[in-house]
Amino acid sequence: MKLERYRYIVVEGPIGVGKTSLAQLLARHLNCALLLEKPAENPFLEKFYSDIPRYALPAQLFFLFQRAAQVQSLVQMDMFSQVTVSDFLLDKDQLFAGLTLSDAEHDLYQQIYRHLQPQAPQPDLIIYLQASPNTLVDRIKRRGSTFEKNISEDYLWRLTETYTRFFYQFENSPVMIVNSENLNFVDNSEDFDLLLQRIEQMRGSREYFNRG
Repeated sequence: MKLERYRYIVVEGPIGVGKTSLAQLLARHLNCALLLEKPAENPFLEKFYSDIPRYALPAQLFFLFQRAAQVQSLVQMDMFSQVTVSDFLLDKDQLFAGLTLSDAEHDLYQQIYRHLQPQAPQPDLIIYLQASPNTLVDRIKRRGSTFEKNISEDYLWRLTETYTRFFYQFENSPVMIVNSENLNFVDNSEDFDLLLQRIEQMRGSREYFNRG
């Protein structure tokens, strides 16, 4: 199966794993549309990383409304006329809500989610990037983003575990699980070409790619 046969491709994974960089590479390779989440637009995000209990709900709701508006364009357009690569999956909002919100906040969030009824097409392929929390910490420090400077290692451990459980149970789309510890898609074209080859060889609903 050629990569172009996938009309809607999502690259996912925890913060710092490289999903946006890979999504951009794929979009350039396919000469297709690119849909990126916009964390810098969230006015609560930097405060969230400093005080999660206090700012989890406003940060979560901002992302929910932002992402719902973004994916609405996918619902409205003809998915067969254009390939789209995205660096976020709308379903992951539920993942973060369960991780960061208190019980009362989670109940309120679910009420808002049901009222909003955000709709998004299911991806034809999800590329789920994995890396250890220690690796994520190093990568986040290297890129030096202002609003990420207060991310705790404990939060990254919990986030990584939550992502792992979520995608190992995910059955709505085919998933390519990629251990990115020893891969550099941006600076090493051989790594990127090998990933493309593994995707094109994919036959089942779940595949694993690990380069030791």
